[in-house]
Amino acid sequence: MPELPEVETVMRGLRARLEGRRLARAELRRGDLRWAAPEELAARLAGRRVLGFRRRAKYILIRLDSGESVLLHLGMSGRMVVTEGKGTPAAHEHLVLETEDGARVGFVDPRRFGSVHLVPTPEEDHHRLLAGLGPEPLEPGFTGALLAERLRGRNTPLKAALLDQRVVAGLGNIYACEALFRAGLSPRRRAGSVGGARAARLVQAIKDTLADAIAAGGSSLRDYAQPSGELGYFQHAWKVYGREGQPCERCPGVPTCPGIRRLVQAGRSTFFCPRTQR
Repeated sequence: MPELPEVETVMRGLRARLEGRRLARAELRRGDLRWAAPEELAARLAGRRVLGFRRRAKYILIRLDSGESVLLHLGMSGRMVVTEGKGTPAAHEHLVLETEDGARVGFVDPRRFGSVHLVPTPEEDHHRLLAGLGPEPLEPGFTGALLAERLRGRNTPLKAALLDQRVVAGLGNIYACEALFRAGLSPRRRAGSVGGARAARLVQAIKDTLADAIAAGGSSLRDYAQPSGELGYFQHAWKVYGREGQPCERCPGVPTCPGIRRLVQAGRSTFFCPRTQR
């Protein structure tokens, strides 16, 4: 599933091509996604001007001059494809937006785990998919003190707690592993034990990891690509994720350190260095 950096990258690509433009036409080619698309979606989009964009966790919000926002989730395999002119519909393309100046945006989702909703713009944060989300990790208000407060009393492993969207919004499996490595904290550590300097160190590691990934255009795995069709390349900078058995860059190697290990937590693969992450 695309995580925060990938969604942020997609949002920025859409903003560059759609913001300020009027949608000349919209077509819903298939509405039975993870949840049914709103009735008359195409009619409610056609003719509207795009005022702006916002990302919340792993969701994209497209704000329209009608006072409504398109709430979009890419799901497991969804992607946005931006082209010029009419073009040929892509396979599994469920929603098409065309602007007056000739841009064409298609929402492609082979597995149909994505979703499209309409919500009144002033009520975005009250939508059932957004209402319970935690703080945005890249905003100034996400501090060590705030993270420590949200982890207090939790007996779950730290990695599992970071994937709880009520604790911090948008953080996924890849970037939780990478941030924990940067912070030198074990994914098996009890979440409630992280406070003070540890929490501050982890918050900075999360911010740095996400910022570096966004600068690299995200991590391209399976279906993910930027709206332009370009691939992200942050996967080439992974320190631990997907590197089971490989040397840790901080360690002198065997026998001092056995290398990167993998364990399964809550059904997800976790990668870490057992020597440097405590």
